[in-house]
Amino acid sequence: MEALPARARVYVAGVTVAGLLCLLPAVPVRAAPAPDASWRAVASLAVLYACCERLARSRQFGAPNSGGTFHPVLLAAAFLLPPSAAALVALPGALLAPVEQRPFLARRVWRAGQLPLAVWAASRAHRAAGGGETVAVGDVPAALGAAGAAVLVFCLVLTLLDRGIVVLVGGLPLRPGSRTTRRTTWWRLFLRSLAPVTVHGLAGLMMALLWRSPHGPVAALLVLPPMYVSWWAFAQYHRERAAHQATIRALVQAVDIKDGYTRGHSERVGQASTMIARELGMDDERTEVLRFAGILHDVGKLGVPTRLLTKDGPLTPEERRVIELHPEYGHEMVRGISFLGEARAAVLHHHERLDGSGYPYGLAGGQIPESARVVAVADAFDAMTSNRSYSRARPVPAALDELQRCAGGHFDPRMVEALVRAIGRTGWHPAVTAEDARQPAGPPAPPAAEPAAGSPGARR
Repeated sequence: MEALPARARVYVAGVTVAGLLCLLPAVPVRAAPAPDASWRAVASLAVLYACCERLARSRQFGAPNSGGTFHPVLLAAAFLLPPSAAALVALPGALLAPVEQRPFLARRVWRAGQLPLAVWAASRAHRAAGGGETVAVGDVPAALGAAGAAVLVFCLVLTLLDRGIVVLVGGLPLRPGSRTTRRTTWWRLFLRSLAPVTVHGLAGLMMALLWRSPHGPVAALLVLPPMYVSWWAFAQYHRERAAHQATIRALVQAVDIKDGYTRGHSERVGQASTMIARELGMDDERTEVLRFAGILHDVGKLGVPTRLLTKDGPLTPEERRVIELHPEYGHEMVRGISFLGEARAAVLHHHERLDGSGYPYGLAGGQIPESARVVAVADAFDAMTSNRSYSRARPVPAALDELQRCAGGHFDPRMVEALVRAIGRTGWHPAVTAEDARQPAGPPAPPAAEPAAGSPGARR
């Protein structure tokens, strides 16, 4: 807990106390539980959930950032048991599941409060929708409606609690696999979580119906193997994704080491490309590809002599021709990486211009791939707002004005306006700023020494 700010520790403690208070009705003075819940069912589901959670986080099934809790058993408990008993099912697994990231104690305590609270709320919603009776009599159509209400409440509680801790901690989600940042809106996080939780809810409902059927709890266990197969496939996807990310990071770090003046530039271009893609309404998968395109657009500089990349003052025509080969070098490096998709075209064509004055092939207008037009704007924007060996950084408004001035000639007006709108709404808050890079101090080059950063001849 010591790794968290004081306000975050208070928040975690409050959620934990609320989660524990949900358990109190399940521990009455008399030995018998609520009429519709047996201690055998509570204990069986609690042990089953703890085992499932342990297996889900094992090396065979787990993967870096592959997701959070294995929800089917928890949701089955919400459908089968009264709220306090269902919350009790979550507690042992939350406490015993392995924790792989710091702060260890905070994450364990957080789960012990968050999960019982979410399961308690889901069970309350299920009962309010008449789900207890529908599961008992095996009325599947009616049970689906009540289960849907429970899933929505369960996902909403998890989302709001996660959002709260992210805001207080400053971008450190305590739930494993939560890809949340301070700027992620709660409803985006909710929508992102809803689909997998819904699938787990359907599996939990099937478990509950079989549990109450004449076949009994043993039949309910048959739901779990297919769920674990899908969980394993999901983990494999995340392992592959982690390998992709590692490949990209290695390439970008190599460029940053070679060219200290542009350290962090690739990450910022990726961020600006993402903002443009989202503003244009592109789906998440394509937005991710364009982020890769922005991050990797300058990878070809690995083939350019360092003395040219860091040279103070103007370049000779021959030196400029050497630098202008970097898009082709970059394309050769990444063309065999299939998962990059259209990002490979962006690496090759991000210095083409709408009027045909760009390089390496002088493409014009619609001949230039859309991904390259996105990255071209993002690249020019960051080049203008960062210190270089040949120019000083411009203010963000001045850089946007320059992009708008060059729109239609050098840059696609749609991409320029998308970036202007996105920055106007959220501002420009790069994850890696130009000041983070170790840049040598020196006087700015004379205006005639090098073309403006947003112009076709700029050295980028």
